[in-house]
Amino acid sequence: MEKFTKLTGIAAPMPLVNIDTDMIIPKVFLKTIKRSGLGVNLFDEMRYDRQGNEIEDFVLNKPAYRDAQILVAGDNFGCGSSREHAPWALLDFGIRCVISTSFADIFYNNCFKNGILPIVLPQEDVDKLMDDAERGANATVTVDLENQTITGPDGGEIAFEVDPWRKHCLLNGLDDIGLTLEKGASIDAYEAKMAQDRPWV
Repeated sequence: MEKFTKLTGIAAPMPLVNIDTDMIIPKVFLKTIKRSGLGVNLFDEMRYDRQGNEIEDFVLNKPAYRDAQILVAGDNFGCGSSREHAPWALLDFGIRCVISTSFADIFYNNCFKNGILPIVLPQEDVDKLMDDAERGANATVTVDLENQTITGPDGGEIAFEVDPWRKHCLLNGLDDIGLTLEKGASIDAYEAKMAQDRPWV
């Protein structure tokens, strides 16, 4: 998993509330078990019309936000089904951080496991960042995980909270497999001892 330390990027405003995982990545695209290739279908039903043409008014289709890495969203982001394809699609598009007043629990946990930082802030702070994000290409925001701060385009700083263990995992690029591999030496020693003590197993 790619490490998350400090991210400076364009913030895209998406003030809709209750954006569910089917809106993030519709069920028709859940046939794959690959984490790549889903970005093109992120928010598919909002980004494209029935003929597959881009809908110009959708925020991520606007030139200023095509390379957005941060999403400032409305309340209860990621609700609905527990599909892990939702953070996969966000990450494949290039989104590394989502900021909202609240997230659905399963989506929130899946973000951390896939290298995305979900940040929960009070409504007034989200409103300020949403306003900053409306500036388009000038909406450059810096998210510093080590210092747990968000710096807006005018230099204003907002502090955020994050679980220390999840912070450690993101800073070091450790997903569940990475955490297991950290114990590789102990696992090998245990397997060697088991082979010696129970050669019939």
